[in-house]
Amino acid sequence: MRLNAPFAQLGQRLRSAPRPVPPPAARRVAASAPAVPDEGTLFVHAMDGVVRLGDDRQNRIAGPPPAAEGRRPISEEAEALMLLSDLITGSARFDITDTREYVEGAIVGLDPRLVRRLRRGDFSSQSHVDLHGLTAEEARPVVDRFLTDSVRAGLRCVLIVHGRGLNSKDQTPVLKERLKSWLARGRPARVVLAFTTARPCDGGAGALYVLLRRDRTRRPIEVTEGAKR
Repeated sequence: MRLNAPFAQLGQRLRSAPRPVPPPAARRVAASAPAVPDEGTLFVHAMDGVVRLGDDRQNRIAGPPPAAEGRRPISEEAEALMLLSDLITGSARFDITDTREYVEGAIVGLDPRLVRRLRRGDFSSQSHVDLHGLTAEEARPVVDRFLTDSVRAGLRCVLIVHGRGLNSKDQTPVLKERLKSWLARGRPARVVLAFTTARPCDGGAGALYVLLRRDRTRRPIEVTEGAKR
């Protein structure tokens, strides 16, 4: 009986088979890195063509002057006292806002609530002057006298009717423009606290409410006899 041995001659076949020839190894060519120039070479290339400047110190612009010494801080109490002094003496500046129809001015530092009350008409007008038909030269002494007399009489709010300028050249309210200057910088500025365009019922854009200072001049005391028994 013959056994089936398929791998009996496998070793002999492997030894007699031709061995494969390995492929030739690939040549490795080392890539040569480019040479990096040193800092000296780079500087020489960067400065190529540069020409040294001459001595031009005489043509140089002088530097800015040193800053002035800062303003010394002032305490809030001192500023309040200065502002109060300006209000009393009448030397404070006016802040004026105006349009073609409306004008408003007040001493800088005045309580804005007073200006709002004047604008709303909360202060009743105690007297008025009408400047219709007067030129600017004629109106100015009238305004000065009217305001001075009003302060001496103890009035607080008065009305100045200046008109809308409908009959003037180019329909420009000349007296309205002049009044802004008179009340803020003229003689009346010493007795005026604020002024605003009046409400329509009091003349609207053709009139001004003027809030006056209190009269602080000392007056002689009047002594009256007591009631008879």
